[in-house]
Amino acid sequence: MKNPHNWRYSLVSSLLFILPVLIVLQMLRIKINTQQVDKLISEGKSLSGEYRTITPARGRIYDRWGHLLAGNRTAYEVGIELRKVKNPSTIAQTLNMVLGTDFAEALGAASMNATDTAVYRVVASNVESEKIDQLKALIEQMDALYGNSRDKDAPSLNGLMFEPHLKRTYPDNELASNILGFVTIEGVGFYGIEEKYNDLMAGEESIVWVSLDPVRVKELPEIHKGADVVLTIDRAIQRSMERVIDKAIDEHGAESGTLVVIDPETGEMLAMATTPRLDINKYWKYGEVFTDETPFNRVVSQAYEPGSVFKVFTMAAALDSGSVTPETEFIDTGVFEIGGTRIYNWNMGAWGPQNMQGCMQHSLNVCLAWVATQVGPKDFYRYMMSFGIGQLSGIDLAGEVSGRLKVPGDDDWYDADLGTNAFGQGVSVTPLKMASAISALANKGKIMAPHVVRSVINDGFQHDIEHRTVGMPIKPETAETITKILSRSLEKESSDALVTGYQVAGKTGTAEIPTPFGYTTNETNASFVGWGPVDDPQFLVYVWLERPESSPWGSVVAAPVFREAVEELVVLMDIPSDDVRQKLYGQ
Repeated sequence: MKNPHNWRYSLVSSLLFILPVLIVLQMLRIKINTQQVDKLISEGKSLSGEYRTITPARGRIYDRWGHLLAGNRTAYEVGIELRKVKNPSTIAQTLNMVLGTDFAEALGAASMNATDTAVYRVVASNVESEKIDQLKALIEQMDALYGNSRDKDAPSLNGLMFEPHLKRTYPDNELASNILGFVTIEGVGFYGIEEKYNDLMAGEESIVWVSLDPVRVKELPEIHKGADVVLTIDRAIQRSMERVIDKAIDEHGAESGTLVVIDPETGEMLAMATTPRLDINKYWKYGEVFTDETPFNRVVSQAYEPGSVFKVFTMAAALDSGSVTPETEFIDTGVFEIGGTRIYNWNMGAWGPQNMQGCMQHSLNVCLAWVATQVGPKDFYRYMMSFGIGQLSGIDLAGEVSGRLKVPGDDDWYDADLGTNAFGQGVSVTPLKMASAISALANKGKIMAPHVVRSVINDGFQHDIEHRTVGMPIKPETAETITKILSRSLEKESSDALVTGYQVAGKTGTAEIPTPFGYTTNETNASFVGWGPVDDPQFLVYVWLERPESSPWGSVVAAPVFREAVEELVVLMDIPSDDVRQKLYGQ
């Protein structure tokens, strides 16, 4: 007799056979249908993780000896997730107490109703870790006390959110701020190194897939941080030079001051001290410090008429071209006429017979104007351009300006300009350009490319910046001759620039300041440039005081600043005195 249930067993057996076949066929269909595969993968990913934009850590900045000048530390953005807020008043009071935020603004943000477009509100940025720890401790206390309360008005900090991010930090606050520049909360560099090397130090943002599975957190790809930058600046020298120039400003009542130290043999900038300076950790106060048209870094961004320091170029051109020799004699009558303009000496006096040594020693405008005519306008301006006057130096800092050198053929150039340009009037330059160009006199006629970056470290590889010769405006013999002239000039004048134990060369500068109504006689730019030791120049120092009140003369206010700077430099750079070097090295 047949079992009445056999057909049921057969049906179940058939289904068990058919279902796997159908599943396999469906899998094959899905595999063949790539669109559906992509859709399923996409939907799966959306449930298992998310795409995030990762910003790498910004590269750090160091001085030449590895001292940190700019780095990063963790700060937080404090926000409110509106859907989770239970007590807006508690949030507002707490933020006011811990962070000092405005109570009314915080209350308004916490009281907002969440919508599809309004789910989160930022109430504070760049909050330090210590403050976040205080807020977290308060959240834990309130949760312990009122977490289970059914009272809708119970104190609650639900909704407070903390998002960490890296914040740029400058350990030395104002030190070298004019060189470094700063980085805003948006991660953008402004001025100095931070702007010039912004893309390199910032690195590249990456969009990566982040798993929501905590077990797979380690699968996050490695993000390469931005490149580190090592400067030529010596932090100790920079600090010392800032102290020296600040003291000079106070003593002489100057409007501003600038002091540049360069290694003439390499073009490396050892220090750039200028005013005003900003605590770049508080970059948002920029407008309070740099008012009107004050540049962030006068060394590269402010061109001015340098006055008599410019005479070193005129004399160098004349000696190099053979237009004069050190023994060439000039009879100074106290006035020289050129292009219908009369030129007088700084004291309105006549100095009689003078050779080129005397012309430079007494800084005679009349003599130097005559010397320029001996060179002739064509060669004079050719030499000035070969020194780089009126051109950018190409230094690796943001904000450099070129200044101005009028030349024959320009609409506003006149014959008289040859005479006035000879002693630094009617021509504008930056302190950097003066220091860089004059370094040729201390470096056997060669100008090295001025730079503040010594090396760049990226992905574990260090790239050192090569020292480059960018010009050789004069012969080595000319550089040696004018160095001797200027060194003897300081000694014969018993200059306040002289440094005990070290022979130095240098030149003062006093320039009347041009106005729309002509040159003013009661306000000046006082300068001094010098280098040494003369037998082996290892530094060149350029000093500029703007509108000093104690005296208008560079010999009175700027020369002593040079001396004080060099007295610090020889210690910091470990340069033995001349007699010690002669004994040690036979120099």
